[in-house]
Amino acid sequence: MSVEIGSKFIRNRGKLKNDRVETVTDILKTYNSAGDLVKTRYVAEHDFLGQKVTDRDVCLVTIVKGLIL
Repeated sequence: MSVEIGSKFIRNRGKLKNDRVETVTDILKTYNSAGDLVKTRYVAEHDFLGQKVTDRDVCLVTIVKGLIL
């Protein structure tokens, strides 16, 4: 499964009860020397007190669990 840039998801931080809506802004892919895809991570942003906060290490499962359809 793949997630497109612009997808929105709800990220729950556990016991803190502060669910927030994040938006996927970029996809980072890592390849080894043989040219094989090794890892895919996503960049997501959300607003916090009027400022953009960027998380550059979001895995696919986190996004799929909270995907807003």
